Amino acid sequence: MKEFSEQFDALVEKYTELLVGDSDSDKKEMVTQYALYSFIAKNMPALVKHWNSLYPDGKDEMKRIVGQIKEMNEAHRAEMNEKKKEE
Repeated sequence: MKEFSEQFDALVEKYTELLVGDSDSDKKEMVTQYALYSFIAKNMPALVKHWNSLYPDGKDEMKRIVGQIKEMNEAHRAEMNEKKKEE
């Protein structure tokens, strides 16, 4: 089981790196929360709606996380596009 945990952590680390440009522990945690929340929202929207109403501060924090990831992703994409142009 430990081996799987390490393998799965490597998957999350690479996803984080590809999504936002690097994979420090804070960004990995943000991306993990974002990915799980997004998955739940798509598969059980009523649960997320209920959670959002129970925890409005949590909902606001998730909005902040999503916004931050979006900004980091856009900056990372722009940087990658700029590197491609230079080649």
